[in-house]
Amino acid sequence: MPPNALPHDAKAGPTKSEVRAIVGSKLALESDDHFAEVGSCTGAVTIDAAQRAGRVTALERKPERLETTERNLAANEESIRATVDLRNAEAPDGLPADADALFVGGSRNFEAVLDHAVETEIDRIVMNVSRLEVAGRATAAFRERNILEEVLQVQVSRGYELAGATSFDSENPVYVLVGSATPESSGERQPATDGGRSDPIVDGGERDGADLERAEACESGDCGGHQR
Repeated sequence: MPPNALPHDAKAGPTKSEVRAIVGSKLALESDDHFAEVGSCTGAVTIDAAQRAGRVTALERKPERLETTERNLAANEESIRATVDLRNAEAPDGLPADADALFVGGSRNFEAVLDHAVETEIDRIVMNVSRLEVAGRATAAFRERNILEEVLQVQVSRGYELAGATSFDSENPVYVLVGSATPESSGERQPATDGGRSDPIVDGGERDGADLERAEACESGDCGGHQR
C-alpha cells in the first residue's frame, strides 16, 4: 500500500510513519471495530484507523485543524473503508459510549478522557506523549485506574549522507502508553514497573502560556512541531 497522502498541514508535521506503525499495532483495529480519537489534527492517525476499522469518531477542538483532518481524509478517500464522524468538540465531550479502541493524541483533559474510557470499558487505549513530565503524570493516571499494560519510549533516527558515508539525525522521543479498561483484562493485568522502582516518573511541573499551547498540540506525535 502506498503511503497516505497528507497534502494539508495544521502548522505541524504529521505523526511519523514509524510511530504510527507502533500505534496501529497496539490498537490492533479490525473491520468491525469502532475507533475513537482525541485530537485528530492533521488526520494522520485518523486516516490509518479509517483504513482498518468499521467506524471512526474523531474529535478535534480547533475548527481549523478539524478542517485539515477532513481535507486529508478526502485526499485518501479511495483507501477509506470506515464510516467517519468528525466532531468539533473538546474531550471527553463528544466521545462515543461504544468505542472498542481509543487513541489519545494530547494531554489536555486526559484524566477525564481516561475516566470515560474506564466508564465505557474501552478495550484498547493508546496515548502518545512527547514531554517527560506529562508522561510521568499520564503513567500515574493509567496506574491509578488500573488500566496500564505497558509504556514504550520510541525514538527514530533517520540516515543521511555525510562525506560519502551514512550518519543519522534523531527525532525527539515519543512515549506510547498502552492500556485496556475491559474487566477481563484488568483482572489479569500486572502494574507496569520502571526498572524495579515503585515511584512513578517524577513530574517536574507544567508549562504555561504559548509553550503549553504548542506542547499540548504535539503530545500525540501528530501535531505541534515534532511529530503529529
